Amino acid sequence: MQTGYHYDDLEIGQVLRSPRSLHVDRDRLIAFAEEFDPQPAHLSEELAANSQFGTLVASGWHTGSMTMRLTAETLIIANGGMGAGIEKLNWLRPVKPGDDLRIEITVKAKRPSKSRPERGLVTFHTVTFNQNGEPVYEVVANVFLPRRPGATE
Repeated sequence: MQTGYHYDDLEIGQVLRSPRSLHVDRDRLIAFAEEFDPQPAHLSEELAANSQFGTLVASGWHTGSMTMRLTAETLIIANGGMGAGIEKLNWLRPVKPGDDLRIEITVKAKRPSKSRPERGLVTFHTVTFNQNGEPVYEVVANVFLPRRPGATE
């Protein structure tokens, strides 16, 4: 059983898939919007009808948060990782109540840290898909991961 990924466990081109999907619940979608992104398209069917989407959709930040949840479950990091920045973030399609989201994480690049030899920097490209296999969100992020004790490249 995987107890957590280290920098040394990952290879460029490797693809990790979420072990489950997340269901987009209407009430949670609205609750998130009420607290964090109170725009009409996210608050009610009535308000959303006059939006550019014409229907209730999740906040992009809610989609990002659900992606982060799936990422944490998929890319279990040994002893924790540390975000080092986002290179790209795109909302590709609206996410709607009833959608089921899953992710694929591709290792795009990696290099050992010059200043902290016990860590390495990995670039991940994560794509979130809906139940129809359509990409709805993507992010390219850099993360510092712990190295296995005694590992060298």
